[in-house]
Amino acid sequence: MDEFFKVRVATIKRMIDIQVGSKAVEGEKPKQIMNLIQNKVIRLQHKFEYTYHHILGELEQKDIFIINEKELNLKQEEFVKQYFRDKVLSFLSPVMLHNVDKSPHLKDKSIYLATKLTSTEPAIETEYALIEVPTDILPRFITLPSENHRKFIILLEDIIRYSLKDLFAILHFDTFNAWIIKLTRDAELDMDNDVSKSFLERMSEGVAGRKTGQPVRFVFDNCIARDLMETIIKKLSLEEGNNLIPGGRYHNFKDFMSFPKIGGEKLLYKKDIPVGHKLIENQKSVIDVMAQRDFMLHVPYQDFNIFISMLQEASIDPRVKEISITVYRVARNSKVMNALMTAARNRKKVNVIIELQARFDEEANIYWSRILEESGVNVYFGIPGLKVHSKLVYISRKEDNKKMAYACVGTGNWHEGTALVYSDLILFTSNKQITKEVYKVFDFFANTYKNYTYRHLVASPLYMRKKMYSLIDNEIKNAKAGKEAYIILKLNSLVDKEIIYKLYQANNAGVKISLIIRGICSLIPGIKGMSENIKAISIVDKYLEHSRIIIFCNGGNELYYISSADWMTRNLDRRIEIACPIYDKDIQQELKDMINIQLKDNVKARIINEEQNNHYLKSNSKRNLRSQIELYKYYKNKLKI
Repeated sequence: MDEFFKVRVATIKRMIDIQVGSKAVEGEKPKQIMNLIQNKVIRLQHKFEYTYHHILGELEQKDIFIINEKELNLKQEEFVKQYFRDKVLSFLSPVMLHNVDKSPHLKDKSIYLATKLTSTEPAIETEYALIEVPTDILPRFITLPSENHRKFIILLEDIIRYSLKDLFAILHFDTFNAWIIKLTRDAELDMDNDVSKSFLERMSEGVAGRKTGQPVRFVFDNCIARDLMETIIKKLSLEEGNNLIPGGRYHNFKDFMSFPKIGGEKLLYKKDIPVGHKLIENQKSVIDVMAQRDFMLHVPYQDFNIFISMLQEASIDPRVKEISITVYRVARNSKVMNALMTAARNRKKVNVIIELQARFDEEANIYWSRILEESGVNVYFGIPGLKVHSKLVYISRKEDNKKMAYACVGTGNWHEGTALVYSDLILFTSNKQITKEVYKVFDFFANTYKNYTYRHLVASPLYMRKKMYSLIDNEIKNAKAGKEAYIILKLNSLVDKEIIYKLYQANNAGVKISLIIRGICSLIPGIKGMSENIKAISIVDKYLEHSRIIIFCNGGNELYYISSADWMTRNLDRRIEIACPIYDKDIQQELKDMINIQLKDNVKARIINEEQNNHYLKSNSKRNLRSQIELYKYYKNKLKI
């Protein structure tokens, strides 16, 4: 929800600001869209609160209690008092609102206690204060002393609520009340057009300016005192009713990712340790294996460290002369970046195309670009106006006086952290048809005036849309000729109108289409005369489904692609993306097995339909099949074969 407001709603708000006093725009007016969003979000907020309280009840059945400052017993009160004095007090800096002439600056990712201080003495006027809850420094959840196997947790803001009298001890108030508020800001980067500054400098200034971006959402505890709310709205210059979202007592639920593990092993997912790859077992060199044949990694089921090992190997191998890589997001303490810097120190030519405009990772990528340059790496910032979203690695190695090339093509980022929770694919190959064209992509980044053609890789923005149209048209032609015709798509999002219309055309020609769309799906399946041959599901489970796979029947000679691109207009027309053909028959079979397992999911798969009610898929099978668990078993079994 945070990102939705920072990006999508922020764009609509800018449209409203630009079009004040102008003629009506095509389609729905931005203000009407904003009102629809407001109403929908409030409905979702109510549903969320209901769900949250239901979960609290389930926790209580397991003897885990989340309690507030009013529910403490004497022993817990003593603990909270001591914890506040020792851990919390020194990090609190209340802002008294009567002292603030200008709008008080609220940080984008923080929550605040809006506090009302009153006194029974008539001469002492009511005061208001804002207190930032220091969740960036202290844990949000504090475990209290347990009692008779019962475990208790209190949130940091409730410890502060309990201790308001101590915090404001020097002031003459005797009643203290506090409610959580949170501000979300526009995350769009406003770039300076000063040509005397480098792109890196302008990006750095743009990221810094985001901290003072326009407010796009204000969430608050629905029980907040009306006079305090009116004061805050006035101080922050917020518009009444415009993305003011009432909610419950607590906000910033993303912090629940760090909820204490106090319920025992039965309440936790079993830790699935990523398995290795049969071809890599007992092999010293990953690159030597690549020289023999293609193979694929499917993380997090298989070990991402195999990719790290390949880079580390390349960084010290005297035969490796050049390494090129595209970078969109990397881990905070990135082994990938460390391997690249090691390679540069070992006097290898290292080229890194780093996307500075990777949303919400701009600051990290600016940091890494500077560190890489200091290490002797050649850093490029891609193409103006086109985000580099492709996931590519190219390695050149001299073997027996011959130049040999190796490549990796992925569906996700080279990020050790997300590789543990995002489901993604990485192709390792020395196939010259692919490595030659991966080299072309990197040469294009260095020499943007060159124009290349590709026979194997499918690149956007110039070729991908046309190629996908062509392949869909081929299925339409085969269906009309009475041949078997089908398309299988696994994507994060299917949004682009033109490509959706093309899929509707395929449906009407009799092409069978199976969709696994984890996120936004603008195509409506199951409508007679339009999409009755299209079935769509979404799988949301403990790992984020992130890989993109495209399969065409092609008259029985199936075509397989893995891709970095979703079928959204931005990916097809405004980004540098790569869809890579899979030629190895064993890897094709692996992809088909994986897709078939997911299409049979009857535990975590939900049906995408016209009603958008997201009902779980039910099948006639007596066996529950949860695809992510089955896939882990599948890759474990592959080690034994």
